[in-house]
Amino acid sequence: MALEDIKIGKTIDEIEEGDSLSVTEVIELKDILLYLGLTNDNNPLYLQYDYTQLTKYKKPIVPAVLIIGILTSNVSKHLPGPGSNVVDVSLDILEPIHHSTTITFEFEVKRVDERREQVTIAVEGNSLSGDRLLEAELIVETPEKLIVSHPETIE
Repeated sequence: MALEDIKIGKTIDEIEEGDSLSVTEVIELKDILLYLGLTNDNNPLYLQYDYTQLTKYKKPIVPAVLIIGILTSNVSKHLPGPGSNVVDVSLDILEPIHHSTTITFEFEVKRVDERREQVTIAVEGNSLSGDRLLEAELIVETPEKLIVSHPETIE
């Protein structure tokens, strides 16, 4: 693949306050099992129905780190897009998020810091019924504008 063929997201000069993205995701059991397998996390809150029935959650919940992964993945894919780097994340889960929950994530650029080449993105996550499930804030380095003086091939 030639270097100039690599698609990057919005650079600091291209992104603006108010830029937004809406993404709807269903958090399925397979996603949770992949997370648990990768991290060796065996918290009973994530899988054990008999345990969670005795807690305030009543049913297994989605790990917070999995939610953060969904947020950072959408930053990397869409806003600002490929080449961006998340440097800070704040997540506030307002309501328990259970397996098979459908969440609409609303991303919005709130601040553009040209000196640091970073943007602050606010995220709200809502259920299909409109209940606010989470709020998050991400600080993201925007992709660098690459100056290619001669084409090179990347293997």
